[in-house]
Amino acid sequence: MTEIFGIPIQAFAGQLMLGLVNGAFYAMLSLGLAVIFGLLDIVNFAHGALYMVGAFAAYIMLDQWGINYWLALFLAPLVVGALGVVIERLLLKRLYGLDPLYGLLLTFGLALILEGVFRYYYGVSGQSYPVPDALSGATNLGFMVLPNYRAWVVVASIAVCLATWFLIERTRLGAYLRAGTENAKLVQAFGVNVPMMVMLTYGAGAALAGLAGVLAAPIIQVTPLMGSNLIIVVFAVVVIGGMGSILGSVITGLGLGVIEGFTRVFYPEASNVVVFVIMAIVLMFRPAGLFGKEA
Repeated sequence: MTEIFGIPIQAFAGQLMLGLVNGAFYAMLSLGLAVIFGLLDIVNFAHGALYMVGAFAAYIMLDQWGINYWLALFLAPLVVGALGVVIERLLLKRLYGLDPLYGLLLTFGLALILEGVFRYYYGVSGQSYPVPDALSGATNLGFMVLPNYRAWVVVASIAVCLATWFLIERTRLGAYLRAGTENAKLVQAFGVNVPMMVMLTYGAGAALAGLAGVLAAPIIQVTPLMGSNLIIVVFAVVVIGGMGSILGSVITGLGLGVIEGFTRVFYPEASNVVVFVIMAIVLMFRPAGLFGKEA
């Protein structure tokens, strides 16, 4: 049997795939965080709760109204994005110009409220969401059996991340967004509605979290705790990649997911802390993160 680093190739490929799936979720969630922080300077601690709301939105749509996965993949992010717009308009806009700590505390409180509401109605045992028929089963690649849905999650996540990066870094709309955060008054003088742009930016970041929740629903149990279990690791990913760096969040999220997966093979006891160890090492030598800009 062929081995890599003393591990059977099937086990090696399986851990690589598991790492890529976890990394895809890290990338999607850290991307939304990076968009919100990079453009609005808000440390959005409610991001994990919005991810959970996206998964529950897909579950409720299927359970109550029979809306299938593919339609939920479109509708649930819209619902979460609309919730993000409401949060920005009613609460966060009052904190612009203040210390970012206030935004962190507010979003942390919102996360606790959202988690508490869903715990009250659904408990903490978790709800199952079926894999869509078109993506059920697995494909035998010879050296491993690849679950079709997990492959779809990786491909879809990378496509969304790259599309978001291209929109912000390579289009006129992205240029307006970046300019609006640097000098809002100057951009408004050119006829750009900056408050509307800020509102839609936060809504888009929330929608990315909701989309990640829908993608995760068929893989893990849909539970009110799913966001809080993940958000700390995602924050570490954002810090390592560089706060506000879109490309850094994508690359770091995927890379750390793979590293975490292989750590479970070589040294399982360290798998839960390896991301934080890497974060500490990176911050020692590059405080702005791997892809961040020094102040």
